[in-house]
Formats: sequence, structure tokens, C-alpha cells
Amino acid sequence: MQVLVMYYSVSGNTKKLAESVAKGVKEVSAVECVLKEASEITRDDFLSCDAIIAGSPVYFGTMAGEIKKVFDENVGVRKNMEGKIGAAFTTSGNVSGGKETTMISIIQAMMIYGMLIVGDPMSATGHYGTACVGAPDREAADNAVKLGRRVAEVTKKLRS
Repeated sequence: MQVLVMYYSVSGNTKKLAESVAKGVKEVSAVECVLKEASEITRDDFLSCDAIIAGSPVYFGTMAGEIKKVFDENVGVRKNMEGKIGAAFTTSGNVSGGKETTMISIIQAMMIYGMLIVGDPMSATGHYGTACVGAPDREAADNAVKLGRRVAEVTKKLRS
């Protein structure tokens, strides 16, 4: 089983959060984690994964164009994505900077792909996904690990 953690990051904050998400995925046995920047994503990455956890900085309350481009460019394999697991995470520059709407924009794309959405666990925030302002602090990094672990566990259960 394979979980793809894809992200876009300018400042490095989203990359740091992605690395914590990937750490959580790697904690689950028999699940491989592939961590890639959006510009590195290929059609084969979409086809070979069992789950995608996508992360973006907040850009005007929505996902960055670089993440949207990945979804746009892979629309041809959309029917192959049905039933795969999807989850989202984000970083922003402000406390009220549009984190939830950004995660919802990622989740909307995943739902259109026919994916099954997993939020972060109740032991984290129990919401749409993991988010933080600026660089992830210890709590945000811990929540990201929990999200990655949860997605990997759900993927393993559904694929077994």
C-alpha cells in the first residue's frame, strides 16, 4: 500500500508540515510513504497510490495554483481514483488566514475525483485536516503526524 504526501511550499512551512504528515504515515507497518513536491508529481504517482494527503499554503483562501495544477493535469485518471483515500493540510500567514477554506478546496477536488475523505483524528483537532500559522510548532507537528498515521491506518483497513 502506498500513501502519497504531496505539497507546495514557498517559505518551507508547508514542507515542514508535510514531513510531519509523512512521519505519521511511516509509523504504520506495510504502508509506504511517498513524499513529493507538487512539481514532481506524475500521473503514475496518482495511479499507484492508495491515498493522497495534499498540503498547500493558503492563497486567497484556497489551494495554491501549483496544487490545483496537479489535480487539473491528472483529471484523465479521475475514474481510477474512485475509492482512494484523501486528506488535506495547510499553513497560513495569519490566524484567520483561510486555512479551513483552503483545506475544503483540496477536499472538493478530491471528492470530484471520487475519493473518500479523512479528517484529522479527535486526538488532534477533529476537523478538516491539520493546519498551522507559520512554521509548525510542536503541537501542529504532532497533529500532522496523527493525520498521516490516521490516513495510513484507514487506507490499510480499506485495502485489506
